[in-house]
Amino acid sequence: MTSATIERIETRLVDLPTIRPHKLSVATMYGQTLMLVKVYCSDGVTGIGEGTTIAGMAYGPESPEAMKLAIDAYFAPAMIGQDATRIQALMAHLGKLVKVNHFAKCALETALLDAQGKRLGVPVSELLGGRRRERLPVAWTLASGDTSKDIAEAETMLEVRRHKIFKLKIGAKDLKTDIKHVADIKKAVGDRAAVRVDVNMAWSETQAAWAIPALAETGCELIEQPVASPAALARLMRRFPVALMADEILQGPESAFEIAKNEGADVFAIKIEQSGGLFAAQRVATIADAAGIELYGGTMLEGAFSTVASAHLFASFANLQWGTELFGPLLITEEILTTPLDYSNFELTVPGGPGLGIELDEAKIKRFTRDGLMKVTKSSAQ
Repeated sequence: MTSATIERIETRLVDLPTIRPHKLSVATMYGQTLMLVKVYCSDGVTGIGEGTTIAGMAYGPESPEAMKLAIDAYFAPAMIGQDATRIQALMAHLGKLVKVNHFAKCALETALLDAQGKRLGVPVSELLGGRRRERLPVAWTLASGDTSKDIAEAETMLEVRRHKIFKLKIGAKDLKTDIKHVADIKKAVGDRAAVRVDVNMAWSETQAAWAIPALAETGCELIEQPVASPAALARLMRRFPVALMADEILQGPESAFEIAKNEGADVFAIKIEQSGGLFAAQRVATIADAAGIELYGGTMLEGAFSTVASAHLFASFANLQWGTELFGPLLITEEILTTPLDYSNFELTVPGGPGLGIELDEAKIKRFTRDGLMKVTKSSAQ
């Protein structure tokens, strides 16, 4: 195959409305901003990637604006003229030039994989070892902050057969209020649906030690990141039978190894952006498998491009015991693809076309793009 070089890189910020406010312990989201990046190659192939965060910078150190700046000012000039087909070598090179910036690196790697899949005529999942499943179970997060509204939302999702796994965002209110909220929702859905919670590190170890058994009594089957400290999570692991999941403390393969070594979680929430890209997330999953830690396909409430990139990776996993949470596009009111994703019968179909297998609706996205599209070309990079 003839090598293709990178000729031009474009980034844009796209501000999209959401169907409702999304309440977390750290912030409330009233919309979602996508940082979209296009990588144009000398053979005429273009790849698209995405960087997205939860609640701006309230969740972590990167924001869509920071990702755009990092790509425009640092990554893109270093990528122009490079071989677009040697993705892992190029990402390793960029890793030496720019530290951390996991989300921006993931967006670029996604775009390169999208382009390579199109170039070879195969889905991204084939570039990751081949898919083992065509459809993925998808959980839905109930995060209106109102118990009656959340119950009504859950009933609607069950009726239309879109979701039968519900994750509840708790941690912003006092413990007894949160536990009653979980208990009331679980009682309403009964055996028709599974209920899990995400605390987003809001509790102290003492609070978690009181709340976890109470949550177990409600029928909650999984508790995500109740505390911020890896050591505290490991201590809690040894005290309670309910499954505990690592999320925010899981920042790539090195952190995955430390958590596994210390028996610090029952489940890993695999997130491609938080891991630093699809290949890094794949290594995180391998560490988990080797340590007997179960897997869950996590989300940063991404739009279609990172959601589908994640789906291609999760479809290749040998084990995916806890399903996925790839509902991000459903939280956004606007359809940005020419052909919508297939969410049906409680699952998401992994696209089968070349690359990511999806196409951006340029006319629709233009309406929501902020002013100031920046282009980095070979001439401007020199």
